[in-house]
Amino acid sequence: MGEVAYGGGVRAIVSAVVVVLGALLPAQNTARASAPQSPGPTALDATHPITYFIAAGSEQTGFRPSDRQLALWALEAWRRSAANAFRFEPAAESDAIVRLYWAGRSEGQFGEMQPLVIGGRPGAAVFIRPDMESFGPDIARRALGDSLFRDTIVYLTCLHELGHALGLTHTNDFRDVMYFFGYGGDIGEFFGRYRAQIHARGDIATVSGLSAGDVSQLRARYGLK
Repeated sequence: MGEVAYGGGVRAIVSAVVVVLGALLPAQNTARASAPQSPGPTALDATHPITYFIAAGSEQTGFRPSDRQLALWALEAWRRSAANAFRFEPAAESDAIVRLYWAGRSEGQFGEMQPLVIGGRPGAAVFIRPDMESFGPDIARRALGDSLFRDTIVYLTCLHELGHALGLTHTNDFRDVMYFFGYGGDIGEFFGRYRAQIHARGDIATVSGLSAGDVSQLRARYGLK
């Protein structure tokens, strides 16, 4: 373990394990995506409110101000799927159990989760890279011409990485948002499946994108019926 500074200089203890979104790796990182998985993430303490912080982003990272809403919708989707057993509350960065940051184009993988320990409680730092160029020219062109496809990518990335923050592991089922692309599969199809279900941006608030397998894993992790 080691100490890492985040955002406004807040320091948190970070576990060495890093959970990477294999579905969203650039082509040059295929070897890493196919490597053995790291030990699984830790479930959060749901007996208390799970506090969260969503950082401001920069245009240089591909971030749009409306991306914050996508992250909030992702949190809400997990809350609904847990039958309201979770209570998410906003907090200052230094106090938040879950911290979401918008990573720059040169900062590694597209999506990543790093476990934290906050005041003796398990937590997580989530990094989202909203740069469509990461997916290659075909995906980037499609995202440029279809804003809902672009929002689909950012939303599902938030959903996947926040799933790791909640303690969920990768799966080998292509239907799951927690699917690991080290097993293969078409990235365009993965995102296109969700895009076909929405007709306006506001639809994302009610179309969770979670499969029965995702919900089952979440409820099993927290002992929910």
